[in-house]
Amino acid sequence: MDSLGYNCFVDRDKMDAAIQDLGPKELSCTELQELKQLARQGSWARSHALRSKMYQRLIRDIPCRTVTPDASVYSDIVGKIVGKHSSSSLPLPEFVDNTQVPSYCLNARGEGAVRKILLCIANQFPDISFCPALPAVVALLLHYSLDEAECFEKACRMLACNDPGRKLIDQSFLAFESSCMTFGDLVNKYCQAAHKLLVAMSEDVLQVYSDWQRWLFAELPLGHFARVFDVFLVEGYKVLYRVALAILKFFHKVRAGQPPDSDNVRQDIRTFVKDIAKMVSPEKLLEKAFAIRLFSRKEIQLLQMANEKALKQKGITVKQKRQFVHLAVHAENFHSEIVSVKEMRDIWSWVPERFALCQPLLLFSSLQHGYSLTRFYFQCEGHEPTLLLIKTTQKEVCGAYLSTDWSERNKFGGKLGFFGTGECFVFRLQPEVQRYEWVVIKHPELTKVSSLMSSETTATPALPGHSISTDPADRLSPFLATRHFNLPSKTESMFMAGGSDCLIIGGGGGQALFIDGDLNRGRTGHCDTFNNQALCSENFLIAAIEVWGFQDPDIQNPDQ
Repeated sequence: MDSLGYNCFVDRDKMDAAIQDLGPKELSCTELQELKQLARQGSWARSHALRSKMYQRLIRDIPCRTVTPDASVYSDIVGKIVGKHSSSSLPLPEFVDNTQVPSYCLNARGEGAVRKILLCIANQFPDISFCPALPAVVALLLHYSLDEAECFEKACRMLACNDPGRKLIDQSFLAFESSCMTFGDLVNKYCQAAHKLLVAMSEDVLQVYSDWQRWLFAELPLGHFARVFDVFLVEGYKVLYRVALAILKFFHKVRAGQPPDSDNVRQDIRTFVKDIAKMVSPEKLLEKAFAIRLFSRKEIQLLQMANEKALKQKGITVKQKRQFVHLAVHAENFHSEIVSVKEMRDIWSWVPERFALCQPLLLFSSLQHGYSLTRFYFQCEGHEPTLLLIKTTQKEVCGAYLSTDWSERNKFGGKLGFFGTGECFVFRLQPEVQRYEWVVIKHPELTKVSSLMSSETTATPALPGHSISTDPADRLSPFLATRHFNLPSKTESMFMAGGSDCLIIGGGGGQALFIDGDLNRGRTGHCDTFNNQALCSENFLIAAIEVWGFQDPDIQNPDQ
């Protein structure tokens, strides 16, 4: 290594232009909380040698499987695997899914070394089936390693992490796709303006969100990616979600009100991220990322598990390679008396990603089944979640996404009681579009998260069309269950209630929706649970009500 700590794999001239070496060579810190603060502040970002030492220390402390390949294993196998091939012509493992090796100021020898290391990892980790992030990780680690063998060992330790609460790198299509779905859910809740823009600009917003890891591990410039990686090694996977959300916020700020650069919004975002250094420094990017008040790590883990479960029920396996798994609302087989196909697609873009895999299934229509609350319950019970649509005689359209089976109302012994989870939301479509989510999402200061893994036997909701499992392994609290949160009062968690003479959506200080037992009249106003405005005229007459379920297309429609 030279005086600045660069090894033989780095193009020094390019590196000096990308990341200037100005900082200290030593750092004394042992407490995790202090490390977090120092990583966010970039305390080792200004010294190549110090960053090398910190990476060595942080990766050494990752808890790993008992048998994890080390530098000596690399020395033993690299010759056999590479043979007489030129390193620059070596094929990349199939699991990188055609991802190219980012140059990151590496010279030709360095780029060839990345290929050799990836092939040796493929040899030692045959269970890795899908890992497009790995070339970028290896390319960055090579900068801060003495040689190829040390870089190999660092990458192996990250892949072999056996701490169930410390996810680092997705290694299967199932894990990758569920993380894309989870990211889409987070965008839907924390970047609503950007989400609205992308829905308008793209035919399938879920495919746009499937690029989120590519933004970080392929498009970000070296200086930005290295700063993100610094914090990632200390704080874990949640940092990646934060940074990708921040990227979308900056993209929306720059592009809102402007015509798109092309008719391909995915390419527009990729180009924006590649050129982000012209507009946003690494410090500004991280500042924006940590200003987003995300769900807790455990709450996100519950969401990720629910998304994985939905994918498994769709037949997506750990071994399966990339394929198109998302489904849209199809014009040819969708008909509603209340909303158009486009309006339903807009609503579909709001629902949790694991249910966006499904097609809409009409469960109840007042025009078909009559204006009867008893018939409403009969048609809707056994389905979870559901979508309620209301059209007034003044042609106003509003509704609610309801996370929980209406049969839960029977647990209150004939009394009116509230149930549901924080995934519920209410909305209006006409005369203008507006969605109102659980107040805690925008105002997390209302609560402190408590223990997430409940001893109760409430299972994570199954994908529609499947029965809810009684396997103890599936007995996890649902995502955003109110018992996860220390709420100051019950008024912030009154999601849905049903009695023999009325339906109520949202409570506390008023009701977002109240519908009478004859399904003829209703009223709407502000409520504490959703902090909403009136969804239509305060007192209204109902022209039509529909309830839609979420149907797995592989399952035949049940007879109604």
